[in-house]
Amino acid sequence: MVYIVLGTGFEDVEAVAPCDILRRGGVDVQFAGIGGLEVKGSNGITVKADVTVEDMDLENLEMIVLPGGMGGVHSILACETALNAVHYAWENGRYVAAICAAPTILAKLGITDGKKAVCYPGLEGNMGSAQMQDANAVRDGRLVTGRAPGAALDFGLKLLETLKDAETAARVRSDLVYRP
Repeated sequence: MVYIVLGTGFEDVEAVAPCDILRRGGVDVQFAGIGGLEVKGSNGITVKADVTVEDMDLENLEMIVLPGGMGGVHSILACETALNAVHYAWENGRYVAAICAAPTILAKLGITDGKKAVCYPGLEGNMGSAQMQDANAVRDGRLVTGRAPGAALDFGLKLLETLKDAETAARVRSDLVYRP
């Protein structure tokens, strides 16, 4: 199971586009809401989560994904349950992914230390000892990071390639008629 954590003020496209891409590729994905099942994004779009963060099944967790958006990042940082889930995923050999401002959460947890990563331009100073890259989406082992809202499709496709394979990601890219 992949959980995409939604906190109030999450960046809408960074949550919905990767979810859509993963589901197209046959991956089980659920939105996990902080503070309830209805969570409002940074652009006023309310998304109905499948579960609350308290109800995530960590034993069956394959990947946890953190969308950006400063409100969403602050929501995640203020939620001990969400932070514990990220820590659990990392410590138990699961994939951890974040896009835009959310990789800074992973940096605070020490997850990006020494790893190749990207984040929203201008936030590199909050990335600790991560090896910052010039790309839309980067994978370094069990860590996947994305740059910004404009990279949401590349990020989603990188997640799909990580969880399935390059052929599945290429098929979904073709079905989307996505030509970066």
